[in-house]
Amino acid sequence: MTDIVPLRRNVRFQLLWLGSAVSQTGSELTRLAMPLLVLALTGSPGLAGVVAGARTVALLLAQMPAGVWVDRWDRRRTLITAQGLQAAFSTLLAALVLTGQVHAWHFVVLAVLDGLCAAFVGPAKDTAIRGIVPSGQLHTAYAQEEARTHAAGLIGPPLGGLLYGLGRAVPFVVDAVTFLAATIFYVLAKVPRRPEDRPHASAQASGEEQRPVRLSMRRQAGEAVAWLWRRRGLREVTAAVMILNLLGGAFLLPLIVLVGERGGDALTTGTVLAGLGIGGLTGALLAGRISRLLPPGRLLLAVVTVFGVALAATALPWGAWWPMIPLMFITLSTPSLNVVMNVVIARMVPEEMLGRMGAVLSMGGTALKPLGPVLGGALAAAVGGAASLVLLGGLLVLTAAAAALSKELRRFTGEAPAEENDVTRDRDDPRRTPA
Repeated sequence: MTDIVPLRRNVRFQLLWLGSAVSQTGSELTRLAMPLLVLALTGSPGLAGVVAGARTVALLLAQMPAGVWVDRWDRRRTLITAQGLQAAFSTLLAALVLTGQVHAWHFVVLAVLDGLCAAFVGPAKDTAIRGIVPSGQLHTAYAQEEARTHAAGLIGPPLGGLLYGLGRAVPFVVDAVTFLAATIFYVLAKVPRRPEDRPHASAQASGEEQRPVRLSMRRQAGEAVAWLWRRRGLREVTAAVMILNLLGGAFLLPLIVLVGERGGDALTTGTVLAGLGIGGLTGALLAGRISRLLPPGRLLLAVVTVFGVALAATALPWGAWWPMIPLMFITLSTPSLNVVMNVVIARMVPEEMLGRMGAVLSMGGTALKPLGPVLGGALAAAVGGAASLVLLGGLLVLTAAAAALSKELRRFTGEAPAEENDVTRDRDDPRRTPA
């Protein structure tokens, strides 16, 4: 038996990571450039919001069907095709902008198509990581993924603004190039095509060889939901994460109001919010180590508590710049939780169910998230920025206290049951690790 190849020499994972990095950076470029161009062409902030909302709605609606299909189809072909289509759509948009033929409806249609493709890219890429990274290296792999996410979020928007200043079409041309490059990286990565088909239970009982039974999409989605419901501990963690996403997504508007109440201008507000990116990138770099300090259940309780205390601390009367400091602590702690949850899912979920399970958890985690800004805006209008932040922070601390009452959550380690470890043992054989 050969030694496990270090992750930095796992060429397939690094190619997959590079593809994700350039693709996400390209998307972040247009995150700012897109509304700027829509505003310049139409003068309508509402339409700029419609474009962003169209992509989000398409992504959410397609998420569950995409998860089922990723489990059914050749995953390598699905990933390459979806990413290739994103490259084609972004190239079309760049061409329309370059020739001056772009209209408002083009943005909406192409945003919807991009969202549909993204619904397939996400689960296909997640399943690929499990297929090419040994179990013992998953913490490091997902920490590297977190660093990529935060780095792209920091670099992309300002770079997009800079490129837009050089010419309206420039960020969209660069975005198209990044999608094309990502497609090439995914081709070179040669990610696993699909899990081994397993015989139906009746065939196993009789000893007969039968073809796998293909369930309907609704039954396959229901199978994933039922699997999650039966996993005590993981079920409670998922519920707590949903509440964290709701309350954590509500603080932005009250924070902006707070900075304004203290005399801060737009530059001050932007600098304060940069604390999120600084803390997030630092936390991502440390996530691999932090995530090993506590088991998943207790780490969740710690992260939610830190989030709540830091959020309430932003309201301390120490000037307009002060909130930047506690914001750093918020995003310093959250990447470790993301890493742990990704590792837990990769280890616990049967490989043939990864696509569906990823869709279920993603939808569960984001189901309440859109309500966050609505809640935050309503609170800021009713009681002001400082009081809203104290209230949201207090609710998060209460959430952690309530979650701590669950014995299953406190003891949750994220280890797969013994019978599932037997199923995945071959995958973790070092002899199958790519060089």
